[in-house]
Formats: sequence, structure tokens, C-alpha cells
Amino acid sequence: MNAYDGPWLVVGLGNPGEGYARNRHNIGFMVVDLLAGRMGAKFKTHKSRAQVAEGRLAGKRVVLAKPMSFMNLSGGPTTALRDFYKVPNEGLVAVHDELDIDYSALRLKCGGGDNGHNGLKSITKSLGPDYFRVRCGIGRPPGRMEVADFVLKDFSSTERKDLDWFVDRAADAVEALVSEGLERAQGSYNS
Repeated sequence: MNAYDGPWLVVGLGNPGEGYARNRHNIGFMVVDLLAGRMGAKFKTHKSRAQVAEGRLAGKRVVLAKPMSFMNLSGGPTTALRDFYKVPNEGLVAVHDELDIDYSALRLKCGGGDNGHNGLKSITKSLGPDYFRVRCGIGRPPGRMEVADFVLKDFSSTERKDLDWFVDRAADAVEALVSEGLERAQGSYNS
């Protein structure tokens, strides 16, 4: 069981706007969209410059959020939401893309560096490093492609074959983290 009893704040990282919707960088948005569907909740605009959906997951009160400030400024809306909902860092989960993990692999952890991820860098600058992360592997760019170009491209046709399964599994990992705690969720989902 998880010692922290909520409410939980689960922040999916991504960029707002239809042009970014299926980008690798937006897998965090995809995961929280799926979780909102599971909760039967709809996203609404919040004064924190984020879209939020509230409900229950695995019996716990959860606020799902999508910052509408662009990736590198995710810390502002995340901090405003954390303060508004009075969620301590041990109830904060960031769901994000991770270059240094193979496509479709997951890693859950608490704390650590930002690994060059601008969304995490922004949140850590505002709140410190001690919050949960659900790291969704997107792999490294092929050849000499720039990282920025790679993360802002849609998933390849090969990747899209497994994308629904991958997003579903990441959503399951968030639910396990909230309901069972980090160690048990890591045991089930760290691949």
C-alpha cells in the first residue's frame, strides 16, 4: 500500500495545440487523456494555465493536468496546481517522454536529475527534484537527427502499431504507483 493518501496530482508533459498532439514529446498528454477517460472525467481550463480533470483512480482522489504553457515552462502551471490543490511533492507524478530508454519501455522513479528534459528541468527548478516520474521510453533519434527535431515529430508508422498498448501500459503504471506505491509499481512496470 502507498503511505500517501492523496489527493494526487498527475501532470502529463507535452505541448499544447493540435500540431503537437501526436508528437513523441506529448506522450505525457496521451497518458493523462487515457486516465481521464478511465475516470469518466473531462478536462477543463484552470486558472493555473493548465487543463485539469478531477476524479478517482484506484480509489484515490486524483487531479490530472496538462500544462498549456509549452514544455519548457511546465514548472509554473505545475507549481500553481500543486499549491491550489495542496499536494505535497510526495503526491506529484510527472509523466514524460524519455530519450535514454528504448521505445515502449517504462521506468518509474522518485527524484533524480532531469536528463536534459526541459519539462522536468522547469518543474525541478520550481519544486525541487523529489517527485515521482513515469518515464516513457521513446529511444534516441536515428543517425544525426537533432534531439529537438526527433521529439517534435510524430511517432513513426512502426511505433504507432504499439502506441495504444504503450500508452495503456503507462496509464496502468500511474494507477499502480498511486494505489500500491513506488516499489510495487516498479516491480510490475520497470522494463
